[in-house]
Amino acid sequence: MSVTRDTSSRRLQISELVRQHGSVQVAALASRFGVSMQTVRKDLRYLAERGVMARAYGGAIDSHAVGGAVTEPPYEAKRTVHLDEKRRIGQLAATLVKPGDTIAIDSGTTAMQLAEALPNIEVTVVTNDFGVLTVLSPKHNIRIVMLGGELRRKNMAFYGGLTVEALDDLHVDRLFLGVDGFDLERGITTHYEPEAMLNRKMVEAARVVIAITDSSKFGKICLHRIIPLGELDVLITDSDAPAEIRQASEQLGFELRLA
Repeated sequence: MSVTRDTSSRRLQISELVRQHGSVQVAALASRFGVSMQTVRKDLRYLAERGVMARAYGGAIDSHAVGGAVTEPPYEAKRTVHLDEKRRIGQLAATLVKPGDTIAIDSGTTAMQLAEALPNIEVTVVTNDFGVLTVLSPKHNIRIVMLGGELRRKNMAFYGGLTVEALDDLHVDRLFLGVDGFDLERGITTHYEPEAMLNRKMVEAARVVIAITDSSKFGKICLHRIIPLGELDVLITDSDAPAEIRQASEQLGFELRLA
């Protein structure tokens, strides 16, 4: 009976740690409770099956950070949060663009910072984002190809069958992909299914896929997966990227650039 009580008590404490901190790691839990990592994995599997948490790379995260429970922030709020990091990321991303390139810029507030930083040189930009269009319009040397469709006001971008079809005959040198969720096991995810469909089409059209995101998106999982991390070529993020991301870049083969 003592073993059962110990197991129940440990699992209860793990649940509370996840609620307090948002995530837990297998190695740290094994050390904390003086049990094997295999025992901790069994605990996490047990709790995940009951909806208490969701398994993630090397541990688990709060189930409220998964799927539909991750509510999409208002557009204006997204424009101002982590703004300094997004500016640095946009500036670093812009240095990868050379005269004569054809690039795709996904929707999002980090994408707008890339558009702001993009020099007025002879490049072609394919985008579905209204904000990116607005920023690039005064830069007369930049050729803009706007993907049509239905405007989604929640993030001021265009989606739908027409948007996806517009990519059928296009090829781009680089895709700069925005991120809602970035998890080492579940890959790059987003809140909105039509966005995931469009992003997958963009990936198919691109020679190089570059994710641009601040570190607040790491460990978050949204309902709709865009791509696994194995399909990523480059990740541009800020210097707060955790050690797991740096390790994953070596293990999975994508280049990591810190702004």
